[in-house]
Amino acid sequence: MLKKTICLMAILVSLAFVSFEKKDGTTLSAISNIIPKNNSDISGTVSFTETNGIVSMTASISGLAPGNHAIHIHAIGDCSADDGTSAGGHWNPTNVDHGAWDSSPFHIGDIGNIEAGSDGTGTISRETDLWCINCSDSSKNIVGKAIIIHAGSDDFSSQPSGAAGPRIGCGEIELQ
Repeated sequence: MLKKTICLMAILVSLAFVSFEKKDGTTLSAISNIIPKNNSDISGTVSFTETNGIVSMTASISGLAPGNHAIHIHAIGDCSADDGTSAGGHWNPTNVDHGAWDSSPFHIGDIGNIEAGSDGTGTISRETDLWCINCSDSSKNIVGKAIIIHAGSDDFSSQPSGAAGPRIGCGEIELQ
């Protein structure tokens, strides 16, 4: 009986170790494929990867007018409306004022501005532990939300959304 108990304990400890290692070493991915809204010609992708509790985001967008364009996470992963309003307002699970990324206060959906060059393309990257991919924490989980690209720049102060103008691109954030 003692031998069986020791064997069982050894198996359980091994399983716990394997489970811990798998969780720590796993990279999760999500993507948002941007589709045009409000008769724009925008396209692109916003990709997310999470490793060890840190989410890295890279947005690569084309079809933009030269200059700055706001990019935000919106509360609802629905891009069905022609004007992008089906995505709801900014994702703001902490109920704080709109602002600039990583400068208190700011919504965790306040990503910032993409600067498009004369060729109409732009990129922006972020890295944070404020988001997660497909986790159980609804105040951090980005899956099921939407990325919105705006026609204008985010002024980082106008409430509730930065006075960025019409929504010209939308993409649902989906687990990859």
